[in-house]
Amino acid sequence: MSRPGQGSKPKSNKLKVRVKTGKGRTVAQKIWLERQLNDPYVHEAKRLGYRSRAAFKLIEIDDKYKFLKPGGRVVDLGAAPGGWSQVAATRVKAEEGRGKVVAIDMHGMEPIPAVTFFKKDFYDQDAPQVLIDALGGEKADCVLSDMASHATGHRQTDHINIIALVEAGYDFARQILKPGGTYLAKVLRGGTEGQLLTMMKKDFATVRHVKPMASRDDSAELFVLATGFRG
Repeated sequence: MSRPGQGSKPKSNKLKVRVKTGKGRTVAQKIWLERQLNDPYVHEAKRLGYRSRAAFKLIEIDDKYKFLKPGGRVVDLGAAPGGWSQVAATRVKAEEGRGKVVAIDMHGMEPIPAVTFFKKDFYDQDAPQVLIDALGGEKADCVLSDMASHATGHRQTDHINIIALVEAGYDFARQILKPGGTYLAKVLRGGTEGQLLTMMKKDFATVRHVKPMASRDDSAELFVLATGFRG
């Protein structure tokens, strides 16, 4: 497993913020809020104008593997609130008219310059065709998937749910990627299931698991990165 971004974690000189219980907060909510307030990536995202700290995950992975290239066509699955779309649009030079970013999410998202967004569930029957049409008949260079189902708290169930999303994104990627294209998707610790991983290795030149520094150490989150689509 690769760990791109080693040593690049932003520093925070602020004193640690502690949140009290009360005001209707559960202990879990207190822990989450305290972690957000003390997270240097959250502060850095606000400083740089990114929609979420997740932007740094994509930045770190792309800095190492360089699949977001000027003029590239990118599809962003599970895009809200838009951190990945922001990074993709900048790196493919979409605002200059050189690249294109098409995004989808069942939740709403504030507009991002040069990003075409659809508020739609990716599981809707017509969703893949909507995205294909938005690319104007062109094949994509990259499919990104930060899709995640709502956590149940049951580890095995959560793993099954996110693998289903990875498989759905993968099936779509095979339809829309041009030869040499890239598929990047969120998974949970344990990675992709053996059968899916075997299929991906047949369709892509290289398949690897990566965990950027912006992914919290205590998080089960990983990403599967498949490059060199064989077509």
